[in-house]
Amino acid sequence: MNTFGCIGCGNMGSAILGGLEPQKNISLIGYDPSGNVPCTACDSNIELAQQADFILLAVKPDYVETVLEDIQPALTGDKVIISIAAGVSMETLKKCSGGKCPVIRCMPNTPAMVGEGIFAFCFEDPSLTEKQQTAVHTMFEQLGQVMVLPESKFNAFTAIAGCGPAYVLYFIEAVTEAAVSVGFHRNEATEMAINLFKGTTKLANESDHHISVLREMVCSPAGVTIAAVNHMDRTAVRGNIIDSIFKAYDRGIEMSK
Repeated sequence: MNTFGCIGCGNMGSAILGGLEPQKNISLIGYDPSGNVPCTACDSNIELAQQADFILLAVKPDYVETVLEDIQPALTGDKVIISIAAGVSMETLKKCSGGKCPVIRCMPNTPAMVGEGIFAFCFEDPSLTEKQQTAVHTMFEQLGQVMVLPESKFNAFTAIAGCGPAYVLYFIEAVTEAAVSVGFHRNEATEMAINLFKGTTKLANESDHHISVLREMVCSPAGVTIAAVNHMDRTAVRGNIIDSIFKAYDRGIEMSK
């Protein structure tokens, strides 16, 4: 049985621990300075690192180097560090861990909190064994979609899938406000907007048609939908969405270290 340890049990760390909990071949431990740990708690970073086979760093990027320096004495070649800290490179992870064990870079998104996440993994550390890679892939595919990417694509993935839930929620908010403006009560508007996205996503996922065709199916000639879509095109909604993702991508490059 492998021991999976999480340092930093905030929203994402706790979500990952919760998703792994049903797996019978994993023992879970955690450490958080707040004391809020949803599994067997350790008293320190170093205690967790001594016990864990896989060490998840779910701390803010600014704390990664300090945590790695703290646990470095406990690291050995048969342990694996998995970092979900945005912008912290493989090079930095290797340097701060003293090169004592394999490191994996991971970028999740918040739907992982409900078992519908997308996880990007970078398995480019040459010291990572095939057995360790397979173990990590198997563990996380229970929490959502797993994508194996080169590190060079991590900023792009972050700008799209990592930040993406905020874009979708922003659009849901806008639809909700419009629904309130045309007379629906806020609870009705919110439920309607959420189910609109839920149902449309399911349709796009299960249909054999391209998403452009599915959109065109709603746009009847001279109808209300095409009037709305034409307005979005005239006001460059599509272009602004694309430019917003480019802004996130550029910011990710600026933050990388």
